[in-house]
Amino acid sequence: MSRPASELTLLAANAGASGPEPVLSVRDLRVHFFTDQGVVRAVDGVSLHVKPHETMALVGESGCGKTVAAGAMMRLVRHPGRIVSGKVVFSGEDILSLPESRLRKARGRDIAMIFQEPMSSLNPAFTIGWQIAEVIRLHHGLDQGKAQTKAIEMLDVVRIPEAAKRFHQYPHELSGGMKQRVMIAIALSCRPRLLIADEPTASLDVTIQAQILELMKQLKRETGGTLLLITHSLGVVAEMADRMAVMYAGQVVEVGTVRELFAEPRHPYTQGLIRSVAGLEGGALCLAVIPGNPPDPSNPPKGCRFEPRCEYRSPKCGEEMPELYSPSDGRWVRCFEAEAER
Repeated sequence: MSRPASELTLLAANAGASGPEPVLSVRDLRVHFFTDQGVVRAVDGVSLHVKPHETMALVGESGCGKTVAAGAMMRLVRHPGRIVSGKVVFSGEDILSLPESRLRKARGRDIAMIFQEPMSSLNPAFTIGWQIAEVIRLHHGLDQGKAQTKAIEMLDVVRIPEAAKRFHQYPHELSGGMKQRVMIAIALSCRPRLLIADEPTASLDVTIQAQILELMKQLKRETGGTLLLITHSLGVVAEMADRMAVMYAGQVVEVGTVRELFAEPRHPYTQGLIRSVAGLEGGALCLAVIPGNPPDPSNPPKGCRFEPRCEYRSPKCGEEMPELYSPSDGRWVRCFEAEAER
């Protein structure tokens, strides 16, 4: 039996309410870009929750809206984008309705973000040590000397050798992997309760990727923090995450534990994602593809967003939008066919 949308968004935000209160609850989040070509619905009704101490992965192909959703959770959406509705509840406060002064205090200290491209996130005009120390000074009120000492400690924490020397270097003097470690040091310098990492290894080679992922796992164990990981890589998800939410065309289409979704994906898009990971069959390399292309976010289908590409579609799928549905086992899926099977 399906549920009305208003009830679903509340349930999706508070799934597992018998356990600890979620660190982050996102409810019916919508971000639109108002362009000359029309309204682009980049994020269109996203609801999810992140539990204390877990690693939650937000997964999807490029252009699905996951990076925009992550930015909106920090209230970082640039013109012509606009957060048009929804709630982002963190520590009992709706980030989307906080006054700017309170929001500035929360960013970096309580909730922090590692951005996708470290070179564009670090200021080339300042040393890396100054940039870490400035965050510490701003949020903890330390004087310059104590902030510098703490910044050097953070460079040690993220395994940057000769930290005292590196403190005085500029971003262009560091490798890509080193710059990403600096970004992690900045994000963790105030020991935030929630860390959002947006494709933290996307621009790095495979060897450095593995080092950064291992570093993030170690730091998460040591700090006991909570991580929301934004990625398109199922390999990263398998390595890092406890649960995952799959996004397609601006919407969450399935939520569950990594083990559940890898073993028994219920949404046809999730099934296609799992199949698209290269594997061997009969000694030959096999790579399945999902036919067709994602819909135009300025003109999405009337019904299910995945309907034009779905092998299981029915007439109803083209006419009605399925809601995010949960059977009794706690899994969530946006699909009429998956709901009918239950």
